[in-house]
Amino acid sequence: MTIERLGPVDPVAKFNKSEKTTRPEKKSKSDSINVSDEAKSMGELYKATESVKQAPDVRQDRINEVKEKLKDPSYINDKVLESVADSVMDLFKI
Repeated sequence: MTIERLGPVDPVAKFNKSEKTTRPEKKSKSDSINVSDEAKSMGELYKATESVKQAPDVRQDRINEVKEKLKDPSYINDKVLESVADSVMDLFKI
């Protein structure tokens, strides 16, 4: 009686064959983004808002300028008073 060999001794060996691996294709190294006009305007608005928040509440340079003007007695006249009164009325919408 003869026994013929039908396959490998290890029946799982035929499934363990590995194929040659290949490297993935390299893509271009440059990335890009597109920013919409709406996003740009929102960014500008955010930047302006943050700069206003960080600005001091009191502008010392303007205060010093007004103090110097008030030292001159001829500065306060009817024209200045009318201008200030108009500004206050506009501010309070009177």
